[in-house]
Amino acid sequence: MPFIDLSHPLENGMPGFRLKNEQGGVTEFSIQIRPFITHEQSRPRYNHQAEFEITEMTLHTSIGTYLDSPYHRHRHRRDISQLDLSEVILPGILIDARGYDPFTEVGPEVLPAHLDISGKAVLFHFGWDAHWGTEQYYTYPFLSQSVVATLLTGGAKLVGMDTLNADDSRNPARPTHTLLLQEDVLILENLTRLEPLYGNNFRFFAVPLKVKGAAAMSVRAFAEILV
Repeated sequence: MPFIDLSHPLENGMPGFRLKNEQGGVTEFSIQIRPFITHEQSRPRYNHQAEFEITEMTLHTSIGTYLDSPYHRHRHRRDISQLDLSEVILPGILIDARGYDPFTEVGPEVLPAHLDISGKAVLFHFGWDAHWGTEQYYTYPFLSQSVVATLLTGGAKLVGMDTLNADDSRNPARPTHTLLLQEDVLILENLTRLEPLYGNNFRFFAVPLKVKGAAAMSVRAFAEILV
């Protein structure tokens, strides 16, 4: 197939990112999907000649496969609505980062020599989507700052991964988010099904809803295989 879907579906009550709160507990990001008007409720409105369902959602925008804008980390930078389409539709390159243990810092050995990443979406395949929906998904490998520096020097425009977070969740400074978003390099987390991209040239798409004031937003990420 010329198109490969790289997104997790949004599902009612699905687990997501966990945020420690001031009381010492954990707030888990999620989504609620429900009918605002059901097919049955709508029929009288159309004299029983037609019926429609109108769906309502309540969600944290950092849920499922989602994109971080610079505003997510830096309060005076651009939000999701201010991103240009040229920033979220890019030539892509896949990096094989499989085989690392939980909470392992991945060094520059993961990047092939003489790799051209200028202007590209660089996707890291840890194979961690195999743990989606389990506790192990929350203990993932992450990129070292030397890798982040190489991505910046090389001119990457977007960095994505099939893990929960671009940063080590144990590090409150969140250096990867800080550095990449400071330089307008977008971050995409919770990708899935990256294996079919190996050996292919592809164009990557991660287009969010154009929501003013949103720091992050779920996307339908996919790749177009280029022949």
